[in-house]
Amino acid sequence: MGKGSGISRSDRRRNARRGRLRDLVPRDGAVLGIDLGDQKQALALVDHDMRVLWRRSPRCAAHQLGGPIADAVIAAAAAGFSRVTVACEPTGPRWMQVQRLCREAGVALVCVQPLVSHIAREQEDYTGHKRDEPDAVLIARLAAELHCYIPEELDETWACLRQLGRRRAQLITTATAAVQRIRDCLSVAWPSAVTAACDPFASMTWLAALEVVTSRCGSDPARLAAGLGEEEFCALVRGASPGWGTTRPDRRIARKVLALAGDPDAVPVMRRALLRRVRDELGDLQRARRQLKETEADMGALLAGLGLSRLGDVPGLTVTGAAAILGEAGDPRRYETSSSMVKHAGLSPSDNASGAFEGLSRISRRGRPSLRLAAWRAVFPMLIHNPVMKAKYEALVAGAEESARAAAGSARPGSARAGQAARTARSARAKARVACAASLLRWIYHMTVHGADWDPVAASGGHLTPQEAQKAA
Repeated sequence: MGKGSGISRSDRRRNARRGRLRDLVPRDGAVLGIDLGDQKQALALVDHDMRVLWRRSPRCAAHQLGGPIADAVIAAAAAGFSRVTVACEPTGPRWMQVQRLCREAGVALVCVQPLVSHIAREQEDYTGHKRDEPDAVLIARLAAELHCYIPEELDETWACLRQLGRRRAQLITTATAAVQRIRDCLSVAWPSAVTAACDPFASMTWLAALEVVTSRCGSDPARLAAGLGEEEFCALVRGASPGWGTTRPDRRIARKVLALAGDPDAVPVMRRALLRRVRDELGDLQRARRQLKETEADMGALLAGLGLSRLGDVPGLTVTGAAAILGEAGDPRRYETSSSMVKHAGLSPSDNASGAFEGLSRISRRGRPSLRLAAWRAVFPMLIHNPVMKAKYEALVAGAEESARAAAGSARPGSARAGQAARTARSARAKARVACAASLLRWIYHMTVHGADWDPVAASGGHLTPQEAQKAA
């Protein structure tokens, strides 16, 4: 496969990957397919002609499969096979128990994607027929045909980082949901309260004042305002402020909250119930934010232990954002290239071409959705604070926005043509953000695998001059 052979670099990588899989699933070995369930498992031992050599359906949990796997190895030896490869779907966390049992028994393990199994099941008889026992044979067949992959081996540090990243995502969702519910309740019970601060849910003073009002007013904030003086109310807000992360509340915001307590636009019949709901939601929000801060501190400590704190040197990328991405991606050294990491996130282009036809390319959306979400969240501040990423984004959207402005300028406002131009511009911006998220994953891969520091010239592909790079740094 030398020069002029017609074999591309991707072909060589694919051949090497299939070679590694064939070493794990040899043609002269048997394959044990396992369809994992909660308290019932289905096992089928087959050869490469898909003849079933042995079958069991034990009523046990996944961690109790050590005996059945040992029995399958004995049955394979009796049939003349010296090697057995176990294949299963990565069903929830159960497959990790199978991975542990295979490691202890010295048996190779490969995994089959559930989507591949679903498509193959319909291809067999063109129906949606599904049962555990046939599925075990199907999984074994897909593994024998190398429609499988080598599962990830996590060490303790990377496993902790992944779980902390998932906990962080859960806490962000919890805090955001609490904010939305508080906003909805106040829109009925006390609409003017949110006008006391420019960004009320980012103001520690406003949150502390709202906590004081909802915990003391009963069903009528105006009654609290009539019974409390301004100094007394500010003292109560000062006492509640440490719970929100500040010791010096803004008296102007506190006074404005007190002044707006007699809002006439509230719905009186709903006020008592909704203000009590706001009080409870404030407790949930405070707890979620405190736990989020603790979780992010733990993630930063783990990243420092891995020697990857330099990822925080990338302008616009926090240590926590880099830790969340690496927690979902795992050790980047396990990927062949940076493109493999981008594909794992589902951010790689999915081409649609045949002959002279060139269709629209979209991202594949395959792989790990949580990794795609972590990269998507991390890229938004970088579009503002990272000069290289900002320049890339502006270059990607410049042509589309110019065309959209030209089309909108020649079209009547509100016409279908103007609407189409606006939709085209929005689509271009979304595609540019996707491309920037993929670039972020490539940067993290390069800095982690090659031990490199942040280099704006390398990140821009050599498009920045040394003077511009110094300014960007």
